[in-house]
Amino acid sequence: MASIRDMMNNLARDYAIAWSSGDPDSVASFYAPDGQIIINRGEPIVGRAAVADMARGFYADFPDLEVRCDMLRWAGTHAIFVWTLEGHHAQTGNHVVTRGWEEWELTADNKVQSSLGWFDAEDYQRQIDGK
Repeated sequence: MASIRDMMNNLARDYAIAWSSGDPDSVASFYAPDGQIIINRGEPIVGRAAVADMARGFYADFPDLEVRCDMLRWAGTHAIFVWTLEGHHAQTGNHVVTRGWEEWELTADNKVQSSLGWFDAEDYQRQIDGK
């Protein structure tokens, strides 16, 4: 039986791989059916279909999107997934590297019930614009 450390590290690794796969349904599969993500205090994105649509938007913007897990910390059902996003913007062609994190509340079967995502939106946009 896998240790909690192995289970959580595998979850983080597999989530980053899903984001890097270009498959929005793969990303959504990490969420509970009614799971949600809120990015930078924006509107909640609720349910797997909505999460898949959100991921689809990132893939449209960054066809070569790669997400790496930089760090994971957890306590009980709460986890912090620290990530780096990298890719070339589809319209501008600019190379973008953005770092951020997601604060997860997990279900008993390690699906994301809620995620609060954070990144520097101004820096992200500046890189897209090439400034």
